[in-house]
Amino acid sequence: MRRNIRRGQYSFVFARNGIEALEVLADDPSIDMVLSDINMPRMDGLTLLEQIPSVSPDIRCVIVSAYGDMKNIRVAMNRGAFDFVTKPIDFEDLTVTIDRTMKHLEEWREALASRDKLVVIQNELDVASKMQSSILPTVFPRSPHYQVSARMQAARNVGGDFYDVMNLAGSALGLAIADVSDKGVPAALFMMSCRTLLKGSAIGTGDPGLVLNEVNDLLQESNDAAMFVTALYAVYDPSTGILTYANGGHNTPLVVHPDGTSEVLALTGGVALAVVPGYQYETASITLAPGDTVILYTDGVTEAMNERAEEFGMERLIALFEGQPPTDTEEPLDAVFEAVNEFAGEAPQSDDITCLVFRRSEH
Repeated sequence: MRRNIRRGQYSFVFARNGIEALEVLADDPSIDMVLSDINMPRMDGLTLLEQIPSVSPDIRCVIVSAYGDMKNIRVAMNRGAFDFVTKPIDFEDLTVTIDRTMKHLEEWREALASRDKLVVIQNELDVASKMQSSILPTVFPRSPHYQVSARMQAARNVGGDFYDVMNLAGSALGLAIADVSDKGVPAALFMMSCRTLLKGSAIGTGDPGLVLNEVNDLLQESNDAAMFVTALYAVYDPSTGILTYANGGHNTPLVVHPDGTSEVLALTGGVALAVVPGYQYETASITLAPGDTVILYTDGVTEAMNERAEEFGMERLIALFEGQPPTDTEEPLDAVFEAVNEFAGEAPQSDDITCLVFRRSEH
């Protein structure tokens, strides 16, 4: 092994028996592998195998045994030996065994490191999920003029979906739905910032376009991570039945009429927030008839994938309500989530499924 030693491939430390070996292992945690005979004075190799895990649990052991001594070899393997070589020693075989053992140990350590990283990532995702859920409203405004409900189903990778419902001046109602780019804690923090800015701006102005203008400018001021958010913000006036809205690159809402027909709200041409400084968002409006239902959703609905890599799509969403107009706001939520989950089946989803439903009362 002299050449291997000179190249720095191996470094050897010797012990005359099992007791000395344990002392060496305790003093030198850098040792990766033990090559041990079975027959030794004071403590034999089989006893050493039992003791090693308490001193160096991740080390790999190779046992040297007499040819044909299968009984001791079986005992050694049962006690944790990784491999064995037989006497008389074939040094080429020994070198192959050492290399194979060291490679296994290296891969094992990489696996442990990856596992630790996954644990950290999972903990981060759990924190993000709790942060995400903590800001979503669970109690919605009640009025004889309208109903509103919302729901989110988090994906395995936490995204940045959120929705909000706000009581505004003059009995008006603010409705918001948004989807932040990226995943994990950064997305959750950015989401919370977006939601706070949106709510603050909504209270200060009744025009949805101006609200998105202000939020966009504020997000630009401290966005070193270059994140962005798609958002739709709408204001409903119960005295007129008019829904005014502005769209910042978000999915276009669906309006379902009492006869089961549907229409997609006209786009306002806005881009995602925190992308273009000073962007001016346009406002549009629609007069909702009694019994009209507005369905706001994120791309986790229409872009949900099945096992054949097909998207759920807008056509399937519209088809859910053909001839079956909603009679309340929980009914369409149930229909959307049931249909999307059934369509996706066992295919893993990379985005949250979020939906907010608003319905103008029939009377």
